[in-house]
Amino acid sequence: MSEFNLVNIDTSFESYQQLINLYNENKDNWFETIEISFQQWFAANLSSAIGGILDKLLGELNTIHFNNIPPKIQTIIQKNNFLSHFDYQRIDDINNTTIRYLKLKPTDGRFFHGYVVKELLNRPELPKMSSALKKKIAESIYEIFVNAQLHSESDFIYTCGQFFPTKHTIEFTITDTGIGFKNRVNNRFETSLSSVQAIKWAMIDGNSTKQDISGGIGFAILREFVSINKDKIQIIRDDGFYQMDSNGVQI
Repeated sequence: MSEFNLVNIDTSFESYQQLINLYNENKDNWFETIEISFQQWFAANLSSAIGGILDKLLGELNTIHFNNIPPKIQTIIQKNNFLSHFDYQRIDDINNTTIRYLKLKPTDGRFFHGYVVKELLNRPELPKMSSALKKKIAESIYEIFVNAQLHSESDFIYTCGQFFPTKHTIEFTITDTGIGFKNRVNNRFETSLSSVQAIKWAMIDGNSTKQDISGGIGFAILREFVSINKDKIQIIRDDGFYQMDSNGVQI
């Protein structure tokens, strides 16, 4: 049996490192029972990230057990539908603070687009925007999904979000378990970029690994929206971490 404690998981670099360690410490296990505990805090939008990790471990015929989930954490990840994938009963979200956890096939793009509009962009907590801008942002987020669909070679794509009323923020996460920007960009253009360099390349409007298709992967418009509204965008791929917020870029 393998045991792993997730402690105070938020959207910090250190928290992502814990999630990476969860995978790295168990990736070579077969037919193992992996017990996972939560302590202090778990940002519910990161159900997307842990969902992708646990699917990889389940694919090696391991068994996942959750042990010692604090009541507040358990309630919110039952509300967002994450724990229902592990035989927990879903709890109705009467406060409407969750954006459902979904495990999607790469072919589910049309469903994903409707999900983004309904559960994310139509929320009153978002900054006011015109219909044209809302449509453009929806297209940009959808383009990220399409990028995962076409290039990541991932079997599934995972999404989840959470509204934090006291902070007046929404956090939304898209996860795939594919080959990453670095390998895709380097293979396409015969370069040797690092993970961070590949992420920075992808943030430039018009850059794309697609052949015979114009356009980038949607980050440029999201970057502008984040800058105007003093929000934050994070990209974690391979061993690279990129964050852009009101303080600039951190890598």
